[in-house]
Amino acid sequence: MSIRLAEYKDLEQMVKIYNQAIETHRCTADMDTFSVEERISWFEEYQCLEYPLYVYEIDNKVVGYLHFTGYRKGRRAMRYTAEISYYIHNDYQGQGIGTKMMEFALEKSKEWGYLPEVADFDGEVCSHLYYGLKI
Repeated sequence: MSIRLAEYKDLEQMVKIYNQAIETHRCTADMDTFSVEERISWFEEYQCLEYPLYVYEIDNKVVGYLHFTGYRKGRRAMRYTAEISYYIHNDYQGQGIGTKMMEFALEKSKEWGYLPEVADFDGEVCSHLYYGLKI
């Protein structure tokens, strides 16, 4: 078992895993599955250290992935805040992989019960009463 940064070679398996999540109608708001080609620009968008993609491997096979996404992207006051999403191949669910991926994500983040001073309105800093993570 290992968690590492995603590479292009992982994209096909990541798309397969995400399409499984779409088909369950429980894990994502997407309703239509994707081809690998349709997810290339999405993958490339995450090839930065700000909001990275990570894969979870067992015996060199990608069986899950997680990523950080800008929370309320485009709203400058929330530019330092992100949400975490993760997906696990159907055949590997119920084995604690989601827990391990969330533990990994939390190690990369500072956790707290509300978002203190995350909104910066041109120097006026405000807090939000949410549960969340600051990365």
